[in-house]
Amino acid sequence: MNAAPRVLAVIDDLLSAAALGERGALWHLAEPGRELDANLVRLPPGAEVGEHQEDVLDVLLVVLEGAGRLAAGGQVLDLAPGTVLWLPRTSRRALAAGPDGLAYLTVHRRRPGLAIKPPSGAYEGGEGPCMLDRVCPECGKLSQDPAPVFCSRCGERFPER
Repeated sequence: MNAAPRVLAVIDDLLSAAALGERGALWHLAEPGRELDANLVRLPPGAEVGEHQEDVLDVLLVVLEGAGRLAAGGQVLDLAPGTVLWLPRTSRRALAAGPDGLAYLTVHRRRPGLAIKPPSGAYEGGEGPCMLDRVCPECGKLSQDPAPVFCSRCGERFPER
C-alpha cells in the first residue's frame, strides 16, 4: 500500500501560536518511516546560534519571518523572508536574529539513529563515556561537538558546565 500525502502543519499558524519570546524548535517532522528531518525554529530579537559545524549532513535553511545574518567562512550573508540557503556539511556557521527576530525552516536527510557498536580489538571491560552533556535538552539531538554551546538542530543553548 502506498503512503498518502497529508498536511502536517501550517507554518503561519505555528508562528502565530508561539509565545512572543519563544525560542527554539516550534515544530519538527516526527513521522515514522521518514527519510527527512525538518525543524521550524524561531530566534527572538537579537538572539544568536553560536558558531557550529554539521559534519555529516547538508542542510537547507529557508527564512520565513524576520531578518538576520549568517556568518560563515569569513563572509556575512543577510537573511530576509524568502531567502534559501544551502549549508554544506563541514561548513562552520553562526546565525544572529535581527531586531524583529528570525524564524526559519531547516530540512536535511534524516540522521541515522545512534547504534552501539562492539569495540574493535580486545574487550577491556568498563563503560563507554557518558555523553548526556552533549544531548540538547530541547530536541534531544546528540552534538558532535565535545563542548557544545548551541544545538545545531534547534538553536537551543546548552546548559553551562
